[in-house]
Amino acid sequence: MKMKNLKKILAAALLCVMLLTVLSACGEKETLIVGITDYPPMNYQDDKGKWIGFESEFAEEVGKILGMKVEFQVVTDWGNIVMELNSGNVDVIWNGMTINDDRQANMGISTAYMYDAQAIVVKAENKDKYLTATDLTGVALVAETGSTLEETIKSTALFANADYLAVDSQLKGMLDVKAGSADMTVVDLIMAAELINAGGDFSDLVYFDRAELPKDAKYGIGVKKDRDDGLLKDLNDAIKKLQDNGTLQKIADKYGLGDALVK
Repeated sequence: MKMKNLKKILAAALLCVMLLTVLSACGEKETLIVGITDYPPMNYQDDKGKWIGFESEFAEEVGKILGMKVEFQVVTDWGNIVMELNSGNVDVIWNGMTINDDRQANMGISTAYMYDAQAIVVKAENKDKYLTATDLTGVALVAETGSTLEETIKSTALFANADYLAVDSQLKGMLDVKAGSADMTVVDLIMAAELINAGGDFSDLVYFDRAELPKDAKYGIGVKKDRDDGLLKDLNDAIKKLQDNGTLQKIADKYGLGDALVK
């Protein structure tokens, strides 16, 4: 009799454990790993280490719609973003990623949601110093490795005589110019405007565009090519919802980017 009771107790206990496991799993949100770089005003950390910025808040709002927890992960080599997606290290690249032919061939890309252009950044004292390809002879020029900025430098005659060096982020390029270890960098106009116009650490730099620089770039979210779980469609549906209900406009306005949205 005691053995039968013991078996019933053990069976009941096992059932409780199984139910708790199922309920716990149901309560957990799937995590969306978002690959980013430190890129004000898109993704950057506040004083408490929380990731904020247009892209950060945008991603979190999409996460709410999808019922997914959003986790940000820094991508240290922007030139390997396709590998980051293919390896599963991140689910998406969401950090001012410019849509171009190469990326469209190697990854899935969401609906374009924002425009950007490129800008040259130099110290204010050198604003009128570098006007022609001859002026740039021997100039120390830096840009983010694997980026469309690097593509521009390598394909544009204006930069043909410069001494180009790839760095690991746009922010690093800005810091190198400020420190004097580089004479010039090419960055996204959004970043240049954010950091220089803020009147802080980069107030001794200036930015300007040139006819040779692309001005019609658009940003999108990158996912692994041919990913079969419907993530790309879900992202596009969520983007449309945030556009239609005004949330995306509100976030963009908060960071001074309202006019840059693709309508």
